[in-house]
Amino acid sequence: MEKWYLMTIVVLIGLTVRWTVSLHSYSGAGKPPMFGDYEAQRHWQEITFNLPIKQWYFNSSDNNLQYWGLDYPPLTAYHSLLCAYVAKFINPDWIALHTSRGYESQAHKLFMRTTVLIADLLIYIPAVVLYCCCLKEISTKKKIANALCILLYPGLILIDYGHFQNIYNSVSLGFALWGVLGVSCDWDLLGSLAFCLAINYKQMELYHSLPFFCFLLGKCFKKDLKGKGFVLLIKLVCTVVASFILCWLPFFTEREQTLQVLRRLFPVDRGLFEDKVANIWCSFSVFLKIKDILPHHIQIMISFCFTFLSLLPSCIKLTLQPSPKGFKFTLVSCALSFFLFSFQVHEKSILLVSLPVCLVLNEIPFMSTWFLLVSTFSMLPLLLKDELLMPSVVTIMAFFIVCASSFSIFEKTSEEELRLKSFSISVRKYLPCFTFLPRIIQYLFLVSVITMVLLTLMTVTLDPPQKLPDLFSVLVCFVSCLNFLFFLVYFNIIIMWDSKNGRNQKKIN
Repeated sequence: MEKWYLMTIVVLIGLTVRWTVSLHSYSGAGKPPMFGDYEAQRHWQEITFNLPIKQWYFNSSDNNLQYWGLDYPPLTAYHSLLCAYVAKFINPDWIALHTSRGYESQAHKLFMRTTVLIADLLIYIPAVVLYCCCLKEISTKKKIANALCILLYPGLILIDYGHFQNIYNSVSLGFALWGVLGVSCDWDLLGSLAFCLAINYKQMELYHSLPFFCFLLGKCFKKDLKGKGFVLLIKLVCTVVASFILCWLPFFTEREQTLQVLRRLFPVDRGLFEDKVANIWCSFSVFLKIKDILPHHIQIMISFCFTFLSLLPSCIKLTLQPSPKGFKFTLVSCALSFFLFSFQVHEKSILLVSLPVCLVLNEIPFMSTWFLLVSTFSMLPLLLKDELLMPSVVTIMAFFIVCASSFSIFEKTSEEELRLKSFSISVRKYLPCFTFLPRIIQYLFLVSVITMVLLTLMTVTLDPPQKLPDLFSVLVCFVSCLNFLFFLVYFNIIIMWDSKNGRNQKKIN
């Protein structure tokens, strides 16, 4: 009983922080003609309510796709329609066709903020609480601390409640987390259904698709494809196909209708990257202008090859040795590979890596906390653009203090606690003096934090040179990208060395 009382307090703290951040002025407020991303969500409600389904994704006089055209899967559109019915009941002017463009009022802001909070309460927060309660081999106190740290992760709060105020990232991430819970607890069909809902809400959830596929396929192999494994495989295929058919049914009536939705979901014509994103292509474009040198189709092929090759080892390992722990680490590795190397990445996509990192927070608290700090820092240009400096500083400090005090992260930097003991033993067979890895990681953490603090101070206080107006933004991306490359290597080392050697070590003990 006491556990649920304390968990309720944790949830209330998370909700209070979210609501406080949402009181900040949102992205694009009062700035015609586009009015920012907040307007995109309102406009989608206007379109889905006033136009027939067949016109939602097509350009027309009533639906100018250049003005925040719908570019997310059908489940997002249905969610917008549901919100639109509530908005119609409260005030029809909020979603009036054409005349509601750029609509801004205190009542409408309250309505939009409330829709985000309700979505969090219904989908994301219950998934976080249940996940933490299901963690094994840790105390109730640690479970509550883990939930608090996840709910206080500043990246998601600042984007959903500060930048957009109502972009509903927590809906797709929440569905994905329900999927992780399902397949980890052997509720494979329910887990598959939840993850299909995540993909059909936001197509970026494809970052997590290969680990789900490999984990479930590995389960089928383990149960023998000639017996129970084959039955499970058929059930999984039927679940996935049925869920996609139900979500896409209104758009399957005509071939062009389906193709138009896909064109809107995957706009490859936008180029290799947009804005300042902390991935390989944007960071190293300072030295080599790939977008200008190579043809468009070659850029697509190169990004595909780099992405595929970087995630292949971990996916093969997961298929051959499926385990819930390996599944979570592979989610991190694959999502990070997609973020670093794939085509058309947005800076907010780092949230797709941060979710699985939150799931391993109790296992590697030092490295997880470090990554989550870097992930928030990588979005600094976006956050400063929306005047979110103070909310960013406060939420980051609160998150760091809670993680440091709850998990004693600075005391958990040994080889074993960093999950690098197996790797170090393997290296010491050839280099007996290889005993300094934890110390190097501590130094790297110190350098990383100092660099992030200095870059933040420089960006806020100094004006960039006239010839290099994007200097600080580029430096933020470059530094973040170097950190992410280090983390990609680190998580792959854990995946490739951990399971087998971990089992052998248990036998010895």
